[in-house]
Amino acid sequence: MGLYLKKKLDNEAEIAVWQITETEEELKELSATPSDEMEEISFIRSESLRKQRLAVRALLNTLFDEKVYLSHHDNGKPYLENNPVNISITHTEKYVAVILHEEENVGIDIESLDRDFSAVEKKALSEDEIDDLEDEKRNEQLAIYWCAKEAVFKLLSRYNVDFAEQIEIERFRPRGEGELEATFTSKNEEDEFDLEYITFDRHVLVWVVGE
Repeated sequence: MGLYLKKKLDNEAEIAVWQITETEEELKELSATPSDEMEEISFIRSESLRKQRLAVRALLNTLFDEKVYLSHHDNGKPYLENNPVNISITHTEKYVAVILHEEENVGIDIESLDRDFSAVEKKALSEDEIDDLEDEKRNEQLAIYWCAKEAVFKLLSRYNVDFAEQIEIERFRPRGEGELEATFTSKNEEDEFDLEYITFDRHVLVWVVGE
């Protein structure tokens, strides 16, 4: 399938999604992955994870006119060695997605709604967020909560963030797409973020751009 979605946002960010339907060999050809990174990918035992890494590369190859070199900081935050654009990356077995912005920090997360997110309730939600859960769309709501908090976490790029205590998502009702409000609290600050999300093909995608 290749490029599934490409969208320029009002805040000048760009999101793009790649649907993984290719074989591993086809992705190798499409990705133009540098040899050192290709060697690193070859040591990954899971074929699915190898394909996800290659699909990220194929997507970047589609988005940029010049070849870009992907690397990661010590905390896992991705960056492009030869391009100053801010980037965040996420992937599942069927899709990979990125968000780009020339100036602001960004965060993005995707999850399959076929996963069971019941563990998220105890792991990542505050008491108020748990009280807002609805039985009818509980798993979808938990997935959106998780993706939203992951997106904020990726944007912040900090160590030891308590999802339940420090990242609060305002009450919402799951729809096909929508907006979310999040607050990050630490000892010395309180930051507010506006997020957006869409659902498609049994997946939920959430992204955030810093201000």
